[in-house]
Amino acid sequence: MNTLVIVLIAAVVLVCAYAGYGRWLAKTWGVDPNAKTPAVRLEDGKDYVPTNGWTVFAHQFSSIAGAGPVTGAIQAAAFGWLPVLLWVLIGGVFFGAVTDFGALYASVKNDGKSMGLLIEKYIGKTGRKLFLLFCWLFCGIVIAAFADMVAGTFNAFATTDGVTSLSDA
Repeated sequence: MNTLVIVLIAAVVLVCAYAGYGRWLAKTWGVDPNAKTPAVRLEDGKDYVPTNGWTVFAHQFSSIAGAGPVTGAIQAAAFGWLPVLLWVLIGGVFFGAVTDFGALYASVKNDGKSMGLLIEKYIGKTGRKLFLLFCWLFCGIVIAAFADMVAGTFNAFATTDGVTSLSDA
């Protein structure tokens, strides 16, 4: 299949998910499109500054799509391009996007507070400390997984007398 066709299919899936599934989530969760964000309500020119919607969208999109170029090619080499494409599209829409949407919605509903502060408010200080510990540990695991994937890919090739070949290991 032509790469351009794959990219177009992925773009259509993501645009439809953004427009359709995103609209359904917003309606189901009761998001008021006319409500003012904390950046508008609490504008102080320092911590709360209204931003163009496309800028916010770009930041959020780069957050969820950031790992794709790092691991996508390596995963495709290991599992094939179709399972990886399906995982990126399905996982990105039904797992990553919903998580990000929920976190942003909770933050906006609570004057732009971070997840740590929201957990402290609704669960308590111990919950916040556990959440932050989990975040640190999770970051370490993600870095280790990326390093292992990259090292495994490079380890699959052996060099003998200046000639690189695929190793039998």
